[in-house]
Amino acid sequence: MRIKFFFFILVLFLLGLSGALIFLIGEKQIMHLYIIEGLILFVLIYLTVFYRKIVKPMNTIGSGMELLREQDFSSRLSQVGQYEADRIVNIFNRMMEQLKNERLRMREQNHFLDLLIEASPMGVVITTMDGVISQLNPMAVKMLGVRLDEAMNKRLESVDSPLAMELAEIQKEETSVVRLNDANIYKCTHSFFIDRGFKHPFYLIERMTEEVMRAEKRAYEKVIRMIAHEVNNTTAGITSTLDTVEQALSTEDGMEDICEVMRVCTDRCFSMSRFITRFADVVKIPEPTLAPVQLNNLVSMCKRFMEGMCNDRNINLRLECDPTVGMVRLDAPLFEQVLVNIIKNAAESIEGAASESDKRSEIIVRTTAPASIEVVDNGPGISKEAEAKLFSPFFSTKPNGQGIGLVFIREVLSRHGCTFSLRTYNDGLTRFRILFP
Repeated sequence: MRIKFFFFILVLFLLGLSGALIFLIGEKQIMHLYIIEGLILFVLIYLTVFYRKIVKPMNTIGSGMELLREQDFSSRLSQVGQYEADRIVNIFNRMMEQLKNERLRMREQNHFLDLLIEASPMGVVITTMDGVISQLNPMAVKMLGVRLDEAMNKRLESVDSPLAMELAEIQKEETSVVRLNDANIYKCTHSFFIDRGFKHPFYLIERMTEEVMRAEKRAYEKVIRMIAHEVNNTTAGITSTLDTVEQALSTEDGMEDICEVMRVCTDRCFSMSRFITRFADVVKIPEPTLAPVQLNNLVSMCKRFMEGMCNDRNINLRLECDPTVGMVRLDAPLFEQVLVNIIKNAAESIEGAASESDKRSEIIVRTTAPASIEVVDNGPGISKEAEAKLFSPFFSTKPNGQGIGLVFIREVLSRHGCTFSLRTYNDGLTRFRILFP
């Protein structure tokens, strides 16, 4: 019950007692009754003053509680002129000032963290406790390769992105290095932060492509140069000796078989030298000389050049050019070699599968605006295990492959600043996509 109610009952009781005494005084005129009446009047006056001293501070404190409930930390209580109540008011005002400063500090920190996350070169993916994506920074959207609305409020495994699928497989408090089918390498960490007492999961994605590629290049450049130097020096000496011996034996009778063996050995040495030279050529890729090139014309030339090889393998090579595609700055000779390698790889991948299926083997080279190229084939596809290793040095899915074709493609496209990927999609088609900057 409120204190006002108790005061009201007490005042009614004293007023009733005062009325009864006035009635008795009117009949008996007793002095003691006058004294008691005076005391009652004094008590009423005192209670009135006491009520104001008690209830006014209580009302002030009640207003402060309302401010707290509404989280209005900018308002302050005024003093009521009573020592005890003013002490409470002062403490309350200091508490409100501290709460206001703390809220302001938290807002500034949150704003700073928001700006930091938005501008971070690392991808940040924040999920709910149920694993649903609740926030993505711009770098994470770029790394996932999807639009923001395509990823928000979805589980990671439901997002159409190879990186999102890899993230979904990482356990909590674990870090994994992921190599994707677009030659990009990411260091992914699955952790959590505490918010209101609950653990909220998030993912940090750090791009390591350039660092790993530089380290790989330094390693295989050193190995290739050393092997090429030793092999070329050795084969040069061997072929020179074989030529000399062959010329000396050719004048002798009955030495035709030995001379033939000598020629075979010489050819084998030249073949070994050419084999090593192909590796050395990857190391010596020149820097591209960029110039404006009509992309559709370049693609058409490569298509005509590769038609004969595809026809020999009973593969239909088709060209689909978007007429709105304009000029693109690139190194034409280097890029022609890239397209030739891509089409050749596609043809070789579907050559063995043609006899195993009734479907017609086909390769489609397609250009789309503003500036992109897509090479599509209906071959056997690429396994998930092989996708992550495609652009690694010396890795090949072909029995006699050397694993340098895709490394050459990776180097040239990276130096052009292109975004690219090689992947078999759910429709069974394998697509090599190149997007110009």
